[in-house]
Amino acid sequence: MSNKAKVGVLALGRNTFDVPYAQEMLQQAWHSLSLMDLELVGEPELQFDAESALKQADLDLLLILQVTFTDASLTTEVIRDFPVPTAMWSFPEARTGGRLRLNSFCGVNLACHALSREGIKVQTIHGAPDDASAINELQQLALAAAIVRRFKQTKVMVIGEHPLGFDACNYNQQQLEQHFGVQVARQPVLSFIDEVKALPDSVADAPYARRAKDFPNLGEMDQDATRKTLKVYSALQAKALREGYSGIAVRCWPDFFTDYGCAACGALALMNEDKVPCGCEADMFGVLSSLMAQWASGNAAFNTDLVDIDPQNNSVVFWHCGQAPIEMADRDGPVQATIHSNRKLPLLSEFALKPGRITLCRITQGEGKLRLMLAGGEMIKAPLAFSGTAGTARLDVDADVYRKRLIDAGMEHHTSLVYGEHRPLLRKVAQLLNLEVVELSE
Repeated sequence: MSNKAKVGVLALGRNTFDVPYAQEMLQQAWHSLSLMDLELVGEPELQFDAESALKQADLDLLLILQVTFTDASLTTEVIRDFPVPTAMWSFPEARTGGRLRLNSFCGVNLACHALSREGIKVQTIHGAPDDASAINELQQLALAAAIVRRFKQTKVMVIGEHPLGFDACNYNQQQLEQHFGVQVARQPVLSFIDEVKALPDSVADAPYARRAKDFPNLGEMDQDATRKTLKVYSALQAKALREGYSGIAVRCWPDFFTDYGCAACGALALMNEDKVPCGCEADMFGVLSSLMAQWASGNAAFNTDLVDIDPQNNSVVFWHCGQAPIEMADRDGPVQATIHSNRKLPLLSEFALKPGRITLCRITQGEGKLRLMLAGGEMIKAPLAFSGTAGTARLDVDADVYRKRLIDAGMEHHTSLVYGEHRPLLRKVAQLLNLEVVELSE
């Protein structure tokens, strides 16, 4: 799909207001829109009646330019026809002591009241056509709407059941499909392992060569177990490509250790690098959170555990066995293959995470309701804290404050991590998905 958000634009006006001035405002607004990174659908023409309104189109966002005051009838009629997120942009005007030439905001107010009585929410923007803040808000909203639409076009898979006692990885499939529009397929883990066993050993050759370039010590690993992990990756990759899965949640332990003789971690790391997030412990919401973070950032995501808090030096450690995408590696330190710390089998990635700004997010079921957790901080340059892939971070609040907020809010033990500051966009996504935002670092 195109990376540009597809935005349908409808400019509303009433001919009893200052139409020449309204046309001027519309042209200015359309010029601003044309400079944005959007795919525009529509024409820069004032619409005065339903017959000339925007025709049906496959949109991410419907944008109504409330150029002058109108009553709510046309607005409500159009919005009912477009079951996509909607924004209304109103324009200020000079307080001259003379005629109210546009009365734009009042038209938005009237329409939003009428829509609220039908349970319909729209986003609103108020600012001049060249107002930088309004333009930035609209760009963020369009990107957020595109992410919401991507969820509705997404297929994900769960291989196996979450481990006993890992309630954080449970989910309600009907709720997930109704709220996000995501399609979910399931497969028993032993059935998948049998598929992997049936593959020719040669499917491990290409990923082995790929990892050999990354890990100078790959040849020191148990070669039989290493190639089994890479066969798991080949099976996951083929399944995703063949059946169109954007992410896969995998019951990684104990089955891959006990029934196949390898660690799944290295396979999941490669899938994460391919930007097909694969969550361990069959954590479906971990996969969806990583997809959201990945789409917002354009970067690969890492589904992590918070494993250590040090109030004295005000730092925390995010870790998971060995699944971080290699683009997150601090190249000043060792980047290598390793074995699972408990099960003593390969293949896992091992490196410290590179320094830089990070965003943390999680679609959470804590307290029995769907919400979006957000936090921010800095990954700092530090030696590898624990075997596998791990990073030491200073968050935007004190480490112990973060710990308490995390527990008090009933958050899961998994958090999706990406580099960069992406919370403004993710807040917009949450608004469009009707998710309460839980800010842990503000």
